[in-house]
Amino acid sequence: MRRVVPLVVLLAALVSLAIPRQEAPSVEAETTAPARDAYGVEAGLFSVSHSTVRRNQTLSDLLTPFNVASETIAQIASIARPLFDVRSIREGRPLVVYHDDDSLRTARLVVYPRDEVSYVVFDLRDTLEVRVGEKPVRTATRTVNGTIDGSLYQSFVDQGVDPNVAIRLSEVYAWQIDFFRLQKGDRYTVSFEERYVDVERVGTGRVLASHFEHAGRTFKAYLFDNGEAQEYFDEEGNSLRKAFLAAPVEYSRISSRFSMKRFHPVQKRYKAHLGTDYAAPTGTPIQATGDGVIAEASYTSGNGRYVKVKHNGTYTTQYLHMSRIADGIRPGVSVRQGEVIGFVGSTGLATGPHVCYRFWKNGAQVDPLREEFPSVGPVPDSSRQAFTELKDLWTLHLDLPYGPIGPALAGLN
Repeated sequence: MRRVVPLVVLLAALVSLAIPRQEAPSVEAETTAPARDAYGVEAGLFSVSHSTVRRNQTLSDLLTPFNVASETIAQIASIARPLFDVRSIREGRPLVVYHDDDSLRTARLVVYPRDEVSYVVFDLRDTLEVRVGEKPVRTATRTVNGTIDGSLYQSFVDQGVDPNVAIRLSEVYAWQIDFFRLQKGDRYTVSFEERYVDVERVGTGRVLASHFEHAGRTFKAYLFDNGEAQEYFDEEGNSLRKAFLAAPVEYSRISSRFSMKRFHPVQKRYKAHLGTDYAAPTGTPIQATGDGVIAEASYTSGNGRYVKVKHNGTYTTQYLHMSRIADGIRPGVSVRQGEVIGFVGSTGLATGPHVCYRFWKNGAQVDPLREEFPSVGPVPDSSRQAFTELKDLWTLHLDLPYGPIGPALAGLN
């Protein structure tokens, strides 16, 4: 008979593994701190006015009605420049003004929320000051499961889940599952982080664990800190990350494969095509598929703008037809797997936006789609017991009978 572990016990065990112990701070004397609002302003000090930035309104337009002199507005805009350009104030964003409770309503503090989390405070009191703050963000863990009917992206949208989770899952399983070939009836259960400000969801974080059933197989992934970095491992403790990414661009399609005889669309003749073309919109980021050092970053009439990366004594990769090369990418610079090195374009001999990805092994160009690449190292022996405990707890958690929309569970971070 299968042992059933209460959810609260399971979460407590996961928390104990995920969070290092911290000593409680000593309290010398208990004091009652004054109540403060969401922006850290002490309640009751000022009257508060809320408004919304209208089209073409400037900082001057917003502050002049609150008895702020034009010279002061110019000064505070100058002080703000290293932290925030007041010209980037956007239509539709809220504005909070703390002012005196009299006929002049002189502004003392002004808060411009840049997004749901960060905000800019203009302090107009005796010493002009500008500072940037962030609202407290709470991280919760949510678990959902479902069955693919159309696409994973749409499945998450239908469940009220941020579809960015689908992108993160495709990154987790980059070498195990082709997310362009998901089948109707494929199933998933995934635990991931959601971020909240008060009760409002403001984004998602890491995928923590996942079981994905595809083409008759179950692919398992568990996020684990092996002491050097956080990696995803399968149930045997093998890393899901290969030495090379499956493709240099995300959510693209292969428009032309490696071939010894292909009709060239520009030159109008048959010739070898010793690369793999990935069609993607102009400007799509191109990633280095593995760690290495930039060998070339240049332009030729055939290749257009291109980057060549030497990974080690065995492997070299090249990325052609870029619209532009990323800032800082030049010969001799070290890059990490997944780092953006350029952007999709159609420079050189190209009929449309794509990246031609070329791959050398021991000095000869080969088809990377036919190569077997080694995985990054497995869980080290010194961490094997901790990984096994974490994996077993996640497995119990993911096997619980969730409905189509799982609960948001606070407390793991």
